Amino acid sequence: MTGRNATQSRRRFLALGGATAATALAGCSGLLSGGDGGDGGSDGGTGTGTGAGQLSLSDFRGSGPLVAQRDAPGGTSIEELPDLSGELTLYLGGGEGGLYLDLIELFEQLYPDFTANHRRQPSSDLANRIIEENAADASPADVFMSIDAGSLGAVANAGATASLPDEVLSTVPEAYQDSEGRWVGIAGRARAIPYNTNQISDSDIPSSVQDFPEAAALENSMGWAPSYGAFQSFVTAMRLIRGDDETMSWLQAMQDHGISTYDDEFRVSNSCADGELAAGFANHYYTLRVQSARESSPIGLAFTEGDAGALVNVSGLEIINGTDNADLASNFVRHVLSAEAQEFFATRTFAYPMIPGVEPVGDLPRIDELNPPDINLTELADVAGTVDLLRDAGVL
Repeated sequence: MTGRNATQSRRRFLALGGATAATALAGCSGLLSGGDGGDGGSDGGTGTGTGAGQLSLSDFRGSGPLVAQRDAPGGTSIEELPDLSGELTLYLGGGEGGLYLDLIELFEQLYPDFTANHRRQPSSDLANRIIEENAADASPADVFMSIDAGSLGAVANAGATASLPDEVLSTVPEAYQDSEGRWVGIAGRARAIPYNTNQISDSDIPSSVQDFPEAAALENSMGWAPSYGAFQSFVTAMRLIRGDDETMSWLQAMQDHGISTYDDEFRVSNSCADGELAAGFANHYYTLRVQSARESSPIGLAFTEGDAGALVNVSGLEIINGTDNADLASNFVRHVLSAEAQEFFATRTFAYPMIPGVEPVGDLPRIDELNPPDINLTELADVAGTVDLLRDAGVL
């Protein structure tokens, strides 16, 4: 897709219009339909014949107007994977981790012999903890599941990860995994511009984030959440692309332009829907959550082009060096990249799925239709430098 048509696809207004809510399709294509028993085993069997966990696709899939009338997802089904069996110690980082716990609980329902013991803290805190534990050869963690590629990169750069198997890496585009195979993305989030469709149109929104301080239609009417990890990753990307001096100038120019500060990006998006703001900076899925909860809300979504404002970051997984559960950890990662789990991320969290066989929800452009900057996501690890810059700019 090239030229003007590609731009229109990426920047199109995402609206629900008069869509009516419909229940999600259940049990498509026999996914997770169970069967007549059998031991499933850990030797590559169907993986769904054990115990109490007879689940269907609808257990993994969300519901509501953005999810209605979806086809069955493509990709490798859980039915094709070995059973999860044993205890796994999972370090779960970030605010979205509470949603991911729902997926882990589904796995535990499906596999009665599987338990995931988890520690949940901010991603950066857990990354530092793993690095310290690994230096002492004493980390109890088998897997680190983080909502931020920067934290994954920090752990990988410290030599605290094991290489992921090829069957895991081959399912995910190279842009959304570590170039050395140390971590892999499991769900994507695009930086985007939520805006109030009653106040402005997407033609009022610049295609480059660098032009926002000059946009007259947005003066004194934009919002951001600079204490939010996703915003700090965006600024880190700008530092990588533009350098610290130009990033500092942009931050100061946005403050001169009258931008308002919020605690989180969901509030930024809701404030756009309420008309309190004309537009804001936020991850794409917050607009979809507003749309799903408030079907007639006047909120649209636009994307910038090829710059830090178009960053596509990922949640991801890595296996911790020295784990005694390497096989279980690898199988767990494969399950998180299964068709059902990727459908979970797409329809329950409204993230971008990482495997080609699963579509994003609603009217979102596909991830390969976006135009993110060409940066190595592992380089987003320098969050500390970004925090220092934000403080120097008076943003934090």
